[in-house]
Amino acid sequence: MMEDDMGTMECSALDAEAERILRLNDRGGYTVPTDGLYPYQWNWDSAFAALGFAAFDIDRAWTEIETLFTGQWDNGMVPHILFHRPDPGYFPGPEVWGTEDALGRGGARLPSSGISQPPVAASLAWRIYRADPAAGRDRLAALFPKLMAYHRWVMGARAESGAVAITHPWEAGRDNAPDWDEAMAGIDPQGVEPYTRRDTGHVDARMRPTKEDYDRYIWLVQFAKARRWDEVAIAAESPFRVADPTLTFTALRSARDLREAAAMIGEDSGEIDDWIARLEEGAAGLWNDAIGSYDAKNLRSGNFAGSLSNASFLSWWGGLSDDRPRAALTRILTISDYALPSYDPTGPKFDALRYWRGPIWAVMNFMAANGMAEQGLTAEAERIRTDTARLIAENGFAEYFSPKDGTPAGGGTFTWTAAVWLAWASPSRGKV
Repeated sequence: MMEDDMGTMECSALDAEAERILRLNDRGGYTVPTDGLYPYQWNWDSAFAALGFAAFDIDRAWTEIETLFTGQWDNGMVPHILFHRPDPGYFPGPEVWGTEDALGRGGARLPSSGISQPPVAASLAWRIYRADPAAGRDRLAALFPKLMAYHRWVMGARAESGAVAITHPWEAGRDNAPDWDEAMAGIDPQGVEPYTRRDTGHVDARMRPTKEDYDRYIWLVQFAKARRWDEVAIAAESPFRVADPTLTFTALRSARDLREAAAMIGEDSGEIDDWIARLEEGAAGLWNDAIGSYDAKNLRSGNFAGSLSNASFLSWWGGLSDDRPRAALTRILTISDYALPSYDPTGPKFDALRYWRGPIWAVMNFMAANGMAEQGLTAEAERIRTDTARLIAENGFAEYFSPKDGTPAGGGTFTWTAAVWLAWASPSRGKV
């Protein structure tokens, strides 16, 4: 889609609306994904918000990431939620997580969850730096030790197989993806304390994870809380531990970008080089010949999920020069009215509107398509970019979209969708 196809006035109006959404969701130093449904600061949402701000306010972009790292634990972990201010309309809140005396938390002052999310912050900070090197050099240099500590935690706490493991589906950011079904089935959620979901008060329940999923989500939180969020105990005792393509490929990409940042500020990159080699070896173990793509692997059973997902196509974002997934990608693009569905539309678990079991997510499209473009898959990358622009132009800045007809789903006025528009999808903007 070129600017002439959309119309200059329409494009300008969408640019202005995307900026308005970022300002609307700004809470003074950090951005919420959307009001009501997600009233706190989320890890990877916030990093994408920073990328969006970089299109029109570079100082505010850096502030977003800097605020995210004010919640970093002493062991280097950056939580997936920072609870900056109380909000009784959200569950599970800080009292459910109970991280106050968590092992590794140390002097972290902000209430937070006890898990992390895909480590995209280093990659997006590097892109923000490149958008304005003069404004960003000192701020990236100040952030660099914190980014290193975060990735040191990722590698030490989660990369025992080389690939990066999750201890909770929320950690992957793809909460109810079919990737976790086998591991989730191994959880008997007996003893889950009574709870009241708040998400279905904001969004149609058919667009959200099921109650059966949610019981297991809360069981895993209670399990880890009882162990004071001790990574060693969780790794040894939890029934849920899955090597995840999302975390593996985002960690790999961020390690490559950290190496670039190290060179720019004059830091040694030997440790980063070791991480890259280890992650590449781990990623190789996620290749599933049966589906012709990268796949999640249940580390308890050794079984692949058999799930062809949008995360399967992040291998190029991770910097792998691997042509093997191209046949699966071509098939998915051929059968999809809009790209890139979060799960194979021909798969038995496909649901066009239920969160990560089919819908399209702009942030995943951003990473997948940028990786494809860098590896020479220019036509595929442009198809995904123009589809993303078309979805937003036709349906607004929704949380996610049906790959069948573009139906907007989940929350509205969504921060990271607006950010991806400004940084990449908008035909009238330069790319960040």
